[in-house]
Amino acid sequence: MGLIDRLFGLVFGSGNVVRDTAEVFRENAEKSAQRGADLRDAAMAQFGAEFAIERKGYFDRIVDGLNRLPRPALAFGTLGLFVAAMVDPIWFAARMTGLALVPEPLWWLLGAIISFYFGARHQVKGHAFQRSIAATLARAPAVIDAQARLARLSDQSPGIAESGPDATVTLAALSPTQNAAVEHWREQRRQT
Repeated sequence: MGLIDRLFGLVFGSGNVVRDTAEVFRENAEKSAQRGADLRDAAMAQFGAEFAIERKGYFDRIVDGLNRLPRPALAFGTLGLFVAAMVDPIWFAARMTGLALVPEPLWWLLGAIISFYFGARHQVKGHAFQRSIAATLARAPAVIDAQARLARLSDQSPGIAESGPDATVTLAALSPTQNAAVEHWREQRRQT
């Protein structure tokens, strides 16, 4: 009995050779589920940390609010200029005349500030767009090749059933043949 117990203990016991060998070829489902659960827990913890409310001081809140103002202010300000031009054209013309007196270096400075403020985001989005275009263009040869292969498989493609130089075989391939089962079915339908 001792030898058989040790043999079964070796195969099915704590040193399970069968299980350890099988796990080389097939993933352990229980351990895989545990890894998946751990991954989901870690992702949820990360999301929770990202959206956690952190206590900010007054200065941080004021700066965050100021950082969010320029885009809406520029958009609404531009729309406001159009409204002002329609409501009071003389007032609008007086303001635009004043803007015409602003020295050119000051316009360049304003342009640089706005460019740096909005340019970084535009550049990041532009690079991401170019990467997506490059990835699409990189896939184009594979798509063209797949379309060409599908076109060659179509029954409308010339030469799909290559018959060689023999015209009789070509014509026979293009004309429908008699099907005994279909003819029998048609004959039965005519009789009824």
